Amino acid sequence: MKLWSLTGNSQKLDGGAMFGNAPRAMWEKWSPPDAQNRIDLACRALLATPLAGKTVLFEAGIGAFFEPKLRERYGVNEERHVLLDSLAAAGFKPEDIDVVVLSHLHFDHAGGVLAKWEEGVAPRLVFPNASYVVGRDHWERARHPHPRDRASFIAELPGLLEATGRLELVAGAHSKLLGNAVRFHYSDGHTPGLMLSEIVGPEMVDGDAHGGVVFCADLIPGRPWVHVPITMGYDRNAELLIDEKKQFLEDKLARNVHLFFTHDPGCALAQVVRDEKGRFGTAHEVAELHARALAA
Repeated sequence: MKLWSLTGNSQKLDGGAMFGNAPRAMWEKWSPPDAQNRIDLACRALLATPLAGKTVLFEAGIGAFFEPKLRERYGVNEERHVLLDSLAAAGFKPEDIDVVVLSHLHFDHAGGVLAKWEEGVAPRLVFPNASYVVGRDHWERARHPHPRDRASFIAELPGLLEATGRLELVAGAHSKLLGNAVRFHYSDGHTPGLMLSEIVGPEMVDGDAHGGVVFCADLIPGRPWVHVPITMGYDRNAELLIDEKKQFLEDKLARNVHLFFTHDPGCALAQVVRDEKGRFGTAHEVAELHARALAA
């Protein structure tokens, strides 16, 4: 099995919103803001093949589905569908994608499954042969959003996914489509039912899989958020997220599961470490993955 990190459309968002109650004097050292207080954010996807005999895309980034006014509002930098360009550069076509796994349905993680915006054209899916895997609890949130995060969802998307007849809603650690090759973890601090996909590693130690890769989604958007107290203003429940993150990182450290970051503009993959004070950090940081073997 080989892994690719695929760059999607990038964003600029308010740094204060991205770092919650952390003061600017702290976070600007990690993510220098522009004159409008915005920081650079990636929207990176992970491609794995063959995984359970399939070509699997984990998330799709924000894509290019926004009309120009909303593209400007949400700081999307490019008009074209960058993820499709990255997919082509890796040697794949949209038709090659067998499964798309979505950690949640916020637009900056799921918008890339939609085609580029065209005036007068209804939203449509861009991966014609793909099945879609979504967490059941989060699906309910997307269908019935709270006023606090209603604007984060794409109203048409659930209906489009259902209409394919290839939607699998998952409630446990494994899906029918991917079997034991992918293990799902869940978190509620950012949004109810956030699903974190672990590509199971090749090594078994005392019955536990070691050496895999986990897609951290918005539990840990990038390296600065590995520090447990750092949360986002977008998180539904910051205290719960901190507790979930600590448990998550302890598990990944113990099993040498590497972290894959979607929003970190400079790092796709890193190993979890912990210093003598017990603070989590990262090591062996990798900017991009190009046909990287899982165990490499």
